[in-house]
Amino acid sequence: MLAEPMTLYKLMNLYMLKQVNFPLTNAQLSSFFLDRDYTSYFTLQQALNDLLDAGLIRQETVHNSTRYEITPEGEDTLDFFGKTISPAIVEDMNEYLKENKFRMRDEAGFISDFYKSTNQDYTVHCEVREGKNVLISLDVSVPDKEQAESMCNHWKGKSQEIYSFIMKSLMSDKPVKP
Repeated sequence: MLAEPMTLYKLMNLYMLKQVNFPLTNAQLSSFFLDRDYTSYFTLQQALNDLLDAGLIRQETVHNSTRYEITPEGEDTLDFFGKTISPAIVEDMNEYLKENKFRMRDEAGFISDFYKSTNQDYTVHCEVREGKNVLISLDVSVPDKEQAESMCNHWKGKSQEIYSFIMKSLMSDKPVKP
């Protein structure tokens, strides 16, 4: 067992991020650590911040959701020190990822956010990702914040329909009805 619990939490985060081919949200990582009583929320945040500061993970914040992914340096660190994680903890992480992988991938696959543009309107940015690949990326200008928020809130439910319409329209020589 490791002498330093914080080191263990950092390695556990690196392990989980390496096992998936998509970023994990702060909420997803927190769920694992807190539901299984590995550590407190504040200790987990400290571990994530230390990993960020060391360049072992990177973060992206989108519409009040922070997502993390492992860097090549993080993978090297895990390859070197990962064997110090006990087999029971590795089994626990693998079980959690197996049970929740599809839900977590689905959550990470739909991204929507907005920002105020230089024209004083709002730009809504929406994406659908499969793993680390972007399937569709869409930027739309709207006049007010309420419309921007509404579009972000509806993106996940409407994205498949929009993606399908765009693909049919671009692949067909004939007009496609919406």
